[in-house]
Amino acid sequence: MGGGTEIRPVTSRPGPGRRIARLVTEVTAPAVLVSLLIITVSWHSARRPGQGLVWGLLATIFVTGIPFAYIVGGVRRGRLTDHHIGRREQRRVPLLVGLGSVAGGLALLAVLGAPRPLLALAVAGLVGLVVAVSVSHWWKMSIHSAVSAGTLVILTLTFGTRVLVATPLLALVGWSRVRLRDHTVPQVLAGGVLGALIAAAVFGPLR
Repeated sequence: MGGGTEIRPVTSRPGPGRRIARLVTEVTAPAVLVSLLIITVSWHSARRPGQGLVWGLLATIFVTGIPFAYIVGGVRRGRLTDHHIGRREQRRVPLLVGLGSVAGGLALLAVLGAPRPLLALAVAGLVGLVVAVSVSHWWKMSIHSAVSAGTLVILTLTFGTRVLVATPLLALVGWSRVRLRDHTVPQVLAGGVLGALIAAAVFGPLR
């Protein structure tokens, strides 16, 4: 009818809290944190910075590069919903691919004589993946929280207790996962506790 006002559908926009949560989730993604951790530990443990960078890049290819490439390929082909693998039932195969890649990388690093802390880090990652595969079979534990807590423990063991000033960031990561409704509070807490325990129990003695 002429002169009437057009009614447009109301579209909801994410509020600032959700946008911040999304940013935190992307910045603290396991692939990002683990890659940075590998380079940091390798750089610190090598006799020369150049050697540390080479060792770190080689380890990163196997620990995060190959597994993340598989996940991105799965998203593009429609086998996976997103690069964070939000659906629990889709996690098993990517985690197993990661497990195989880390195991292969660990063997290569050991043969080539990589620094002991870097090997300890790879072993901790391997154990973490075994736990993640087992738990993900029946429960969606937060891998974001597990990796964040494990990273903090490893950095503390490497550089000392001054690193603990970053502890509040663990709460920020957990908040982002709950705010985005990707995890519940128990899933976030369980991931953080397991990640910290694995880092302390595996990386600590082996480094």
